[in-house]
Amino acid sequence: MAGEALSQAQPWQQLLALIIAATVVMGSPGPATISVTAVGAAFGLRPSLGYTSGIVLGTIAVLLVVAAGIVGMLASLPGLAPVLTIASAAYILYLAVRIAMAPPLAERGSEAARPTLLGGFVLAVANPKAYVAIAAVFAGGSSGAADLGIPTRLMVLGLMIVAIHALWLLAGAAFARFLRRPLASRIINLVFAATLVLTTALAAWP
Repeated sequence: MAGEALSQAQPWQQLLALIIAATVVMGSPGPATISVTAVGAAFGLRPSLGYTSGIVLGTIAVLLVVAAGIVGMLASLPGLAPVLTIASAAYILYLAVRIAMAPPLAERGSEAARPTLLGGFVLAVANPKAYVAIAAVFAGGSSGAADLGIPTRLMVLGLMIVAIHALWLLAGAAFARFLRRPLASRIINLVFAATLVLTTALAAWP
């Protein structure tokens, strides 16, 4: 009944439903969003733009793969999902260690190691949960979004991906001003690193 009502709704209502669904499903805490926040807190806003851009580009690549219907073909390949899960988990653990060990901002030189655009891209495309979440929103069966057409859904969800990760980055960067004090820096970095690992473990739980 709800699906039929939404399918008969005005285009703006279907668009609003798609935005709300994307906010709830794609904007909720997960490995990618939490990692962006943690990197922003540990390294500051500007040094984290490359990593966040990689996450955004990788997530948009996942969106395009979903739109092209390649997910079903990939899902038919035996053993692919576990490989992606292991690769994603391994990079997240590496990233968590980097965040936990990051020195206070005041002590960093210009060459301080920081996560890269490539690292963010790899994490985004190797995260199996991203395919499930984006496919659910893109299909839009419960929101009537399927009636909007593929180009519209691609544009809206692409913009939502950018906006969602930008907000998570800004949230993390807001903590950066506290990270010039060694003790506060260590505590906040450890909390974000632990949160990243916990969020990843919960996402991977069957």
